[in-house]
Amino acid sequence: MRIGAFDIYVIIINIMGFILYCINMLLYRFTRNGQVDTLLTITSFMGGSLGIIIAILLFDRENVKDNMMSRVFVICMFVIQLVLFIMIKGNFGKNFTLAIWEFFGKYKILLIYLLIINIVTLIVFALDKMNAISKKWRYKIVTLLGLCFIGGSLGGLLAMYVFRHKTQQDYFTIGVPLIIITQIIVLIFLTNVF
Repeated sequence: MRIGAFDIYVIIINIMGFILYCINMLLYRFTRNGQVDTLLTITSFMGGSLGIIIAILLFDRENVKDNMMSRVFVICMFVIQLVLFIMIKGNFGKNFTLAIWEFFGKYKILLIYLLIINIVTLIVFALDKMNAISKKWRYKIVTLLGLCFIGGSLGGLLAMYVFRHKTQQDYFTIGVPLIIITQIIVLIFLTNVF
């Protein structure tokens, strides 16, 4: 297996992402200012999302409201970059198509899954809104975003605006559309691979 310039770039940018996340984490623990959030975002966007995810999994698993948007962004960037990496490495169909409905026609079970998960996500968002009004137990943010990420993003987005729920938090108002874009890219990729 030959390592080319692109492979070296991917390795270096992910090492940088790992190191920058560790530095950022230490800065947040010991100082009020001086974080490298912008540099970390740029590094993630340029391909370093895997390194950042590894650092999160090793050293910073606590999910709080303050870090939720950055985590949604990094995970979406990772999925998109994984698809692009596979495409660049040549494991991609020769005839590019956007015929997603043909793909769903071929794999009806995926369409059924997406319908069910979107209905479930819509219901969970509605229950969370009802519980918020009556000051009862609430679903965790990770649960709501997780349902969106595993395919229920359209149901989540619909519920956000129909029930006017979670429309003030950027990890929902920006995060859910970013998840939808990521899922569209994955669907286009799968349509061209299978």
